[in-house]
Amino acid sequence: MSKELDAFIEYITVIKALNPRTIKAYHTDLSDLEAVSSKNLVELDSSEIFRILGNLQNKRTLNRKLSSFNSFVDFCHRHQFNFISSKIALSKIPKNLPRYLSYQMIQEGLKRVEMDEWLGLRDYALLLFLYATGVRISECLAVNEEDIEGEWLRIRYGKGEKERYVPIAPEALKALRAYQEASPYHRLNIWLNYRGEPLSRISAFKITQKYLNVSPHALRHSYATALILGGADLRVVQELLGHASLLTTQIYTHVQKHNLKETVLNYHPMAKY
Repeated sequence: MSKELDAFIEYITVIKALNPRTIKAYHTDLSDLEAVSSKNLVELDSSEIFRILGNLQNKRTLNRKLSSFNSFVDFCHRHQFNFISSKIALSKIPKNLPRYLSYQMIQEGLKRVEMDEWLGLRDYALLLFLYATGVRISECLAVNEEDIEGEWLRIRYGKGEKERYVPIAPEALKALRAYQEASPYHRLNIWLNYRGEPLSRISAFKITQKYLNVSPHALRHSYATALILGGADLRVVQELLGHASLLTTQIYTHVQKHNLKETVLNYHPMAKY
């Protein structure tokens, strides 16, 4: 690994305090570029980059790798490792509405949970918790008892190590307490598997798939969508979701527009002609 790449990885790890998975993605993308190029990373220009990445069919993968390279180039320029600061434009990708579930759909899924044993109570509580708080699955699985303060959840391990508070709906809190009382284990982590060990991301994914046929992240989208359609201010939703930029939250305005269009098509008399 070149000294410039090593310095960049140290910067996003120590100074930026990015999520370990994000750091790994940056490292992989840039190491791959470095491995197939005969030049140093700081010497690569746009033509060389597209020669290397030109065969990628998935635009999202291409954009991720280009974004990694742009971040690296910007870092190198600001630290005077090179004299080029121009960034490569990303491919245009059509904006898709995030997949989300209505409250009624979630209620139907919850009815399928067998709550005669503690694992069923855990599944029920986990589904409600994800939908009631809108937290990322990594944030959810990191929750300890001390992070729940009355009807508030303190998230200490958000993206970029940012801390925030979100309210917990009473129904979700009630389900959580019922699960904890029935659980034969008492550990630092709240969410446990059948062996009393911390619940994994894969296990959480299987739970949401089993009852709702979606990923845990779809419940985060469902939470945000419910707030937007209910009239919540976009900046409030940004704060609750822990988005660093309002631009990230603005994807839900497309959901709002879609809902308005559906309302007109369903109820306006001229929509039938």
